[in-house]
Amino acid sequence: MAKNIQHLSLYEQIKHYLISEIELAHWKPHDKLPSEYELTKQFSVSRITVKKAMSDLVEQGIVYRVQGKGSYVAEPDTALSTGDAPRPLQTQTVALLLPFINNQHNALLLNGVERILSEAGYSLLFCNTENSIAKEERVIREMIARKVAGMIVYPVDGESYNREILQLTLDAFPLVVMDRYLRGIDTNCVCPNNLRGAQEAVDYLISLGHRNIGFLSTTITDTSSIEDRLAGYEKSLAEHQIPIDRRYRYAGIELGEPKPIKAKIRDFLERNPEMTAIFAINPGLGLQVIRAASEMGIRVPEELSLIFFDDFELSEFYSVRPTYVSQEENVLGQEAAKLLISVMENPEQETQKLFFTPKLIVRESTAKPGVRGSGTGSEGG
Repeated sequence: MAKNIQHLSLYEQIKHYLISEIELAHWKPHDKLPSEYELTKQFSVSRITVKKAMSDLVEQGIVYRVQGKGSYVAEPDTALSTGDAPRPLQTQTVALLLPFINNQHNALLLNGVERILSEAGYSLLFCNTENSIAKEERVIREMIARKVAGMIVYPVDGESYNREILQLTLDAFPLVVMDRYLRGIDTNCVCPNNLRGAQEAVDYLISLGHRNIGFLSTTITDTSSIEDRLAGYEKSLAEHQIPIDRRYRYAGIELGEPKPIKAKIRDFLERNPEMTAIFAINPGLGLQVIRAASEMGIRVPEELSLIFFDDFELSEFYSVRPTYVSQEENVLGQEAAKLLISVMENPEQETQKLFFTPKLIVRESTAKPGVRGSGTGSEGG
């Protein structure tokens, strides 16, 4: 080679190598180039570095991409080596479908996905499915019509089956399901280990001395994440030889109407005065427990301990900072994006299901069990 590549950056070295091989006719027009995975192995660099090099060559018109197949050598008259003006950058787009974006959990997922895709040279198209199965199916069809390179889908609540997702899977379209999975559909997914996260939360309450522990959730049926959290709650009780009392399980609460929810939670607390702790499946319900308990004169954590999944915005400044199960949403989003990039670049790889163990963050809403109305309580856990 005429140029010493040792002084170039890694991605420039890869670019120079590819250009040189093309100029030497080792690869001819329309020949398929090594995959990005193969180049990462050859040069011992990250996928992002290879992605940047390939994106530059596409922008220069030296290489072109065929969705789902790979990268190919362009015709010589389209390349910049002849002095032609640059061709417009054809950035590949990935669609992210979320059921809503009005909470911290989904915002962090979105940030994680966007960061990795941006670094890899992809643009992101965010779609809000409004927690509607019908809209989710319609949006998927729209994204296919727009020829997106891949999709990350966060399924809506209560969804156990989706015809469009099944069809994408059968068509081997680059797809990753995030946060929860659809039972019976063999697709790539990145999820928190909801069962383990719930089990650790209830284990912690039991370690403090609690035995009468409530479970509070929205509709359980057909939502894998909630089903797994209930399973984790019951597994913890069973492993500690604590009978599962159905009176302490309150499921089927719907969010969106604060007053009725709070009234239902008040009824739940009044029916079970011996209950000393509650595990709630999300921060929306957890906050309603705190408010209902406050109105009833029940002190958190002295008379009622509380743990729920996910944090909420500005919780550090709340009167009682909640103990919660962190799903590490930013990392979850990043891992979903990395898996999708891998699937897009290596479409023949086997399906992957990645589960990450959540972390229990202990703060002030948990303590040793007290007696309601006693006026005394233990120090927070």
